[in-house]
Amino acid sequence: MFGPNPDDIHPNENIPSVCYIKNVITRPTIQVGDYTYYDDAATGGEDFEVHVTHHYDFIGDRLIIGKFCAIGKGVEFIMNGANHPMKGPTTYPFYIFGHGWEKVIPGPQDLTFKGDTIVGNDVWMGQNVTVLPGVHIGDGAIIGANSVVASDVPPYAIAAGNPCRVIRPRFDPEVTRCLQELRWWDWDPERIFRNLEALCSGDLTKLLCIAP
Repeated sequence: MFGPNPDDIHPNENIPSVCYIKNVITRPTIQVGDYTYYDDAATGGEDFEVHVTHHYDFIGDRLIIGKFCAIGKGVEFIMNGANHPMKGPTTYPFYIFGHGWEKVIPGPQDLTFKGDTIVGNDVWMGQNVTVLPGVHIGDGAIIGANSVVASDVPPYAIAAGNPCRVIRPRFDPEVTRCLQELRWWDWDPERIFRNLEALCSGDLTKLLCIAP
């Protein structure tokens, strides 16, 4: 076999903190690609869904994460269910407490809906990153630890802070374009194994010159 089994929960028995997320999620509204992992020594990473909060079926928003992402401990995805009505003079959610207060229940048109939250392929997210509803993080992006991601992050950008801001691109625009066209994360395991040196090399010409 060329590399670890993407269907294993813990792909390396010597690193029990690392979990391939797609093998432990239960919600149909969370989609995760092969080889994407969550790392948490306290839980073995198997509690990933706990870190996807305010995610309610009746809202219908999805969390979509691509392949080969590295997600650090304490990352939290806040979904659209966290939004409060903002059209009136108060944002207090009276209706969730019952006892007669549920007489005013906001409809979908009263709540801010920012759509699906989408994380691309080969994204590295440091510890304790918070991702707000509807954000799109592009392929190959790096998100610094403790960042709060409130707006989209372009492919192959390094971003950090609260609010998260792009610090710099990882590569020049032509290289970024070539990497997005190459889409190495869609290769079969044998081809990835055969080209590991190029994928991990600082010499980008080795990767960009790879034949099919």
